[in-house]
Amino acid sequence: MCGIVAYAGVRAASPILLQGLRKLEYRGYDSAGIAIHRGSAIEIYKQEGKVANLVDSLGDYQNDLVHQQAHVGIAHTRWATHGPPTQANAHPHSAGDGRIALVHNGIIENYRSLKSKLEAQGHVFLSDTDSEVLAHLVDSHYEGDLFTALSAALKQVDGTYGVACICADEAGKLLVARRGSPIVIGLGDGETIVASDASAIISHTRQVIYLDDNDIAIVEEGKVDVRTLDAVPVQRDLASIDWSEAAAGKGGYDHYMLKEIFEQPEAIRNAIRGRIDKDRGTAILSGLGLSPRELVDFQRLLIVGCGTSLNAGLVGEYAVESFAAMLAEVEQAAEFRYRNPIVGSKDLVIAISQSGETADTLAAVREAIDKGALVAGLVNVVGSTIAREAGRGIYLHAGPEISVASTKAFTCQVSVLLLVALKLARGRRMSRDEGVKITREILGIPALVQQVLEKNDAIAKIANNFIKCEHMFYIGRGYMYPVALEGALKMKEISYIHAEAYNAAELKHGPIALLDGNMPVVALMNRGPGQEKTVGNVEECRARKAPVLGVITEGDEEAKVACDWTIEVPDCPHYIATIVCTVALQLFSYHVARLRGCSIDQPRNLAKSVTVE
Repeated sequence: MCGIVAYAGVRAASPILLQGLRKLEYRGYDSAGIAIHRGSAIEIYKQEGKVANLVDSLGDYQNDLVHQQAHVGIAHTRWATHGPPTQANAHPHSAGDGRIALVHNGIIENYRSLKSKLEAQGHVFLSDTDSEVLAHLVDSHYEGDLFTALSAALKQVDGTYGVACICADEAGKLLVARRGSPIVIGLGDGETIVASDASAIISHTRQVIYLDDNDIAIVEEGKVDVRTLDAVPVQRDLASIDWSEAAAGKGGYDHYMLKEIFEQPEAIRNAIRGRIDKDRGTAILSGLGLSPRELVDFQRLLIVGCGTSLNAGLVGEYAVESFAAMLAEVEQAAEFRYRNPIVGSKDLVIAISQSGETADTLAAVREAIDKGALVAGLVNVVGSTIAREAGRGIYLHAGPEISVASTKAFTCQVSVLLLVALKLARGRRMSRDEGVKITREILGIPALVQQVLEKNDAIAKIANNFIKCEHMFYIGRGYMYPVALEGALKMKEISYIHAEAYNAAELKHGPIALLDGNMPVVALMNRGPGQEKTVGNVEECRARKAPVLGVITEGDEEAKVACDWTIEVPDCPHYIATIVCTVALQLFSYHVARLRGCSIDQPRNLAKSVTVE
């Protein structure tokens, strides 16, 4: 969602803030701004649109004395929630005739009642945002100490926040706080860089501190003083970012998404490396912190996630039930805590989130913990909130994923879920020989993905036939149904084509009424259980003149003749094919979006990390 950058140190703040905002552009945003503290004054600059618009408005800021002499500042990229994307609604927001400046991620749920009280006290508001209310609330409590004022304000707030705040009366200092919205503090040589995402910090330092909920940090040059809202000092562990700045670059590709698609063989190798025992035919998942005896005592695996992570969870559900003969269920994380779920000590809950900060998934983690379940996180970001609050889990090690549309995180999530299914199965009835066979198949995934990537040019040619489409169906059965869901999601995310996924058996129960020559169908019809039924469904589509793109197994002539176009993928077990076919559909979506001239890495209205409900 929105992005925060802040700086306190010996260098000019503005270039560092603007560089940080550029690093956060991938998260999705509609306006940007900075506030710098110079002498006894705060200067605020903000613009609609891209960071480039903000930079243009600053002119020759690198040689401007105001910017050269300002060594403390805060910055923000906004993704609109309250009020449209206008300059007035852009952050930073100020109060007290410019005495207080603040940037905020999250949502203040009780902002209307707070605003009414503040207006009654004489405060005048210039925006539609909930964030400006927080700035005025801090100002209303200010009596010479910013920490006391910010703490008092945050105690009145219902909702989530990541906040960075400066005060004209307190030179050399900035305050940051969090509840439900990430804040990471980078420790440099005589300087401190704060951000909502480590990608804005990595070019300066890899040594970081992650704030916990209800922490406030007082930041001055190279010093960080972390306290609770009640001013009790707390110690937060120093962590190290485990990827390089180069890993977050485009590496010569036209788009981050394409780079990340092509990184998948190596990303999957990293995800499964050291986690497979080929001799015993099982998985090594030490991050779960559970013995084989403890694992076998669970009666149910419950997977929670949103979006792409939810689709990965569906593959995990199929694999766990197939491999381990164990009850597995997938829950949409946003609904989990609101429906009072039946969950308890005999349940293992796995929360899936690429960022480890997804608000709905984090809420589901807390609900499951409160109900006595054992919870593990499956996340990509070390030190993320879900990882820390779950206390156990499995890191993906996929490397940074910059494009808003998730690709390598999904395939790594599925790869790791297959290992979870194998681990559970070997603790129950699966034989060693069967386990050894499955470990070989999982180890072969990167090579199979590489074979699909070699079809990139052929898939790009097929994409030419779909650039004028406005609607599409995706269909699949069994393991291929989650693949259809993920394929349709990618298409709608980056090409803006209305794409819907169905279990192929559901076509006759309503959706088939929409089929005609202008409604292409993408069918997952590679070899495996239910293939013959899917081929039959494809014939029904073509009988209604719907053009069909089939994802089929190499050499399957019977499936090929049933389609107008085909993407051929290597022959492999159905549970492995979930990854292989997904990669093919990622390339297909990418090329359709590219040919349509869409903003691939930063699709409209979308954000990388969804940190509000």
